[in-house]
Amino acid sequence: MADLDYSDRLTQLVEPGEQVLAVAKTGIAQGVLPPDPPEPPDPQRPESPGAGGVVSGVLLNLISPLVSFAAGDRLVDRITYGVAGRGAPGSAASTLQYSRRPVPPATTIEDTILAVTDQRFLVCASGPVKLWSSRADDERAAAETRVVWSVPRAAVADARVGWHRLNPKRLRVEFTDGSWLAFTVPIAESGKPLREIAAALSDR
Repeated sequence: MADLDYSDRLTQLVEPGEQVLAVAKTGIAQGVLPPDPPEPPDPQRPESPGAGGVVSGVLLNLISPLVSFAAGDRLVDRITYGVAGRGAPGSAASTLQYSRRPVPPATTIEDTILAVTDQRFLVCASGPVKLWSSRADDERAAAETRVVWSVPRAAVADARVGWHRLNPKRLRVEFTDGSWLAFTVPIAESGKPLREIAAALSDR
């Protein structure tokens, strides 16, 4: 898979007269994330487990990685990666991370692309990408990129790139509702695109 350039596609997705200032391919950081947005109550849905259920879930996760238990997953993520975001259900960070949640059964991989315009902060998803792809595959993935989440730039309180544990290229975006979410790129990739996103969000 080549390092795709999504800049041209982003200029097609924004509103007429809206100027794209920065674009970065990234991923939501690993770790404990803000909770999902609220769902309508379901009388048949089981209640959240108590402390005993959390401990059992952690043990199950450690014994068998194929077993998924939400409360245990969050505790293991906190121990392994730390916190990657905070916010109340339905906050900006909550809805943002939910917008990039793979819909089961997830059979394809999509890139996450951040973009800053003179009016908005956007999160986009590419078309399906392949590990071993042709030029035509890459062009198709870029052409199928769509906006999955956006807020006015005024909803962003701060953005900065800094160290988190062993990663010096973690972008933290803070919103005016008090929530925040972190993004990263692989250690081998340049952090310049994330720094450009942070600079564009901070320059108002």
